[in-house]
Amino acid sequence: MLNHIDKKNKPSMVNIGSKDVTKRSAIASASIIFPKSINFKSKELITKKGPVIDTAIIAGVMAAKKTHDLIPFCHPVQIDKCDITIEWVSDLEILIKCSVSSTYKTGVEMEALTGASVSALTVYDMCKALSHEILIKDIKLLSKSGGKSNYQSAND
Repeated sequence: MLNHIDKKNKPSMVNIGSKDVTKRSAIASASIIFPKSINFKSKELITKKGPVIDTAIIAGVMAAKKTHDLIPFCHPVQIDKCDITIEWVSDLEILIKCSVSSTYKTGVEMEALTGASVSALTVYDMCKALSHEILIKDIKLLSKSGGKSNYQSAND
């Protein structure tokens, strides 16, 4: 049963008032594939718009903190920590990971997914002058802990 639907089958925010405050964490990732037509001079990725990696990290953290403003039924969550790592995994691929933790009544999966997604979108935005064939793919939850259940992706 979907928990964002009320008894009248209408959208509804989940009531977390009676939930226990626990330590919660989540890690999400996104991949960016650059086309072969782009010949990078440096893996630092500095374009006319500035330092791509550093800007994407800042954008991802800002987005994770604003998830409740973007996704209708997300509760505002006091984030204890948000870390974003961006690394080259091949000559044409970047892997972004967003790790979020909180001590609260609801999980931070959406915050981690939002942080990874917006970091990837920022890389695209800052590099789109080089090519519009940049591919963002595999936005996914890698793990979560706390609350009713834990999760670990079988593929990572």
